[in-house]
Amino acid sequence: MCGIIGYMGNKQAMPVLLNGLARLEYRGYDSAGIALLEDGEIKVFKQAGRLAGLQERLSGNGFSSTTGIGHTRWATHGRPTDHNAHPHSDCGGLFVVVHNGIIENYLELKKWLISEGHVFKSETDTEVLPHMMEHFYKGDLIPAISMMTEKIRGSYAMVVLSTHEPENLVAVRKDSPLVIGVGDKENFFASDVPAFLHYTRNVHYLDDGEISLLTSNRVEVFNEMGQGVSKTVHTINWEAEQAEKGGYDHFMLKEIHEQPTSLKNTLSGRISEDGARVNLQELSLDADVIKKVKKIFITACGTAYHAGLVGKYAIESLARIPVEIDIASEFRYRNLVIEPDSLVVIISQSGETADSLAALRDSKKRGMPVIAITNVVGSSIAREADHVLYTWAGPEIAVASTKAYTAQMMSLYLLALYMANVRETIPEEESRQLIGELLSLSGKVQQILDRSAAIKKIGLGYQQSKSIFFIGRGLDYGVACEGSLKLKEISYIHAEAYAAGELKHGTLALIEKDVPVVTVATQPFLFEKTFSNIKEVKAREADVFALAMEGLDEVEKEASQVFYIPETHPLLTPILSVIPLQLLAYYVSLARGCDVDKPRNLAKSVTVE
Repeated sequence: MCGIIGYMGNKQAMPVLLNGLARLEYRGYDSAGIALLEDGEIKVFKQAGRLAGLQERLSGNGFSSTTGIGHTRWATHGRPTDHNAHPHSDCGGLFVVVHNGIIENYLELKKWLISEGHVFKSETDTEVLPHMMEHFYKGDLIPAISMMTEKIRGSYAMVVLSTHEPENLVAVRKDSPLVIGVGDKENFFASDVPAFLHYTRNVHYLDDGEISLLTSNRVEVFNEMGQGVSKTVHTINWEAEQAEKGGYDHFMLKEIHEQPTSLKNTLSGRISEDGARVNLQELSLDADVIKKVKKIFITACGTAYHAGLVGKYAIESLARIPVEIDIASEFRYRNLVIEPDSLVVIISQSGETADSLAALRDSKKRGMPVIAITNVVGSSIAREADHVLYTWAGPEIAVASTKAYTAQMMSLYLLALYMANVRETIPEEESRQLIGELLSLSGKVQQILDRSAAIKKIGLGYQQSKSIFFIGRGLDYGVACEGSLKLKEISYIHAEAYAAGELKHGTLALIEKDVPVVTVATQPFLFEKTFSNIKEVKAREADVFALAMEGLDEVEKEASQVFYIPETHPLLTPILSVIPLQLLAYYVSLARGCDVDKPRNLAKSVTVE
């Protein structure tokens, strides 16, 4: 949520800042702004609306400044207005701050600062920060920022620019991501790597409580005690071009079509040469530990939670370990009954999801080892987990997750099979068969993508719908949940998913003539039950679109439209059945003229609780 860029170097800062913010647009925002250090003064330009408006306003300005900060804001405190946009400054314009996160005690701090004579111009929590810097500054930015962070409660990643020290940029983070880009005679702060990837692939990851000072030639990092910290340089192993559209109209469409490749990448190097076992030595989990595991907690948010629903079935079916799954924002508030030898699996595409990170920390406090499934190397969740299973899906830019979701499910299948192999809960021949099916999924996904035109035609028929319902049983219910989420988040159509067996417990009251009902029916042993549910909604004149596995052609008797996915092992159908639902959401959104990649009010990386 929100984007931060800070630059100090040998180039004109304005285009670097604006380009960096453009590459952070996927994080979601409602206003944008930059601050430049020009001729000893800080010049601030900010406004509500899209970044393109700010770029147009600044076009033709030949600022020579080589130092500046920028921000895209996603409103939490105060409306999306010009005054509330970042950067924010103190009374004299000597300190300017950009900030991601939430200052929980800002009202108390604001009251104190007003009593000290400070004048506020916005409704935001962030504005207390530059005023506090003004209050605490006594000739050195580092002690001032330390004293400020002692006073504030909440989450933050912030960068401070000051006329008092024009040769320095200072930043600090707590519970909100911030990375440092290390270049040649130029250095960067950013909330995410794409902001500066065109300039450098060398990065430092700041840990909670650390303060960093950078100039154009050096980077220094200090801990909360003010002691210098040595940071490892990490090299980003993907190209900047991977975070571009590459000829597609939208990032989401590109990422949907990248799934045959991303699924292969998730599997790469993790299957034994004889194709009979899964190798996850990267987890460094002792075999005795795996054999002793008595319970697994899976916790995640949004799309990752839906992947967890599939993971629960896979682990219980194959490894024979009981699994509980929780939404991360609820997990930490439960009075958990923790059995000895319990294990936690945290799923997060970005590795920075605030609620998932909080659940991870809570789990470790309770003494439970944590496995993280994430897409981002060096992310907070990856660094803090005991074990990490990277999905290797590549950068995902669209707010609505697609390839990261299928990579998460693939990772969970691998984890389930790995545990089953170690615990010897399935025969070798069954393991070999399932692994063969996993290896064939990327080709079957491509077969579905080759039939996109059929889904596009169905999507065009739904563009005027007021509500769309999704139903399924067992594994199909998790896919229905994901299909519903995809549709609502990018098309703004009200969509809900229900376990098909729950229709008669209330939902049927909402079914009437021509209401679309998307039915996921890929499980042969559940087909008769689901088919009965299709008949129930069809009897009320619903418009039924059914997703079924090849061979289950009886569905054509009741469904208005049917799309068949290639045959596979029933446990693995979610990776195939979700592809048509991703395409459906995309084409409905496109037909309605919505912003597919950047839906309103949503952010790619949710870094506040």
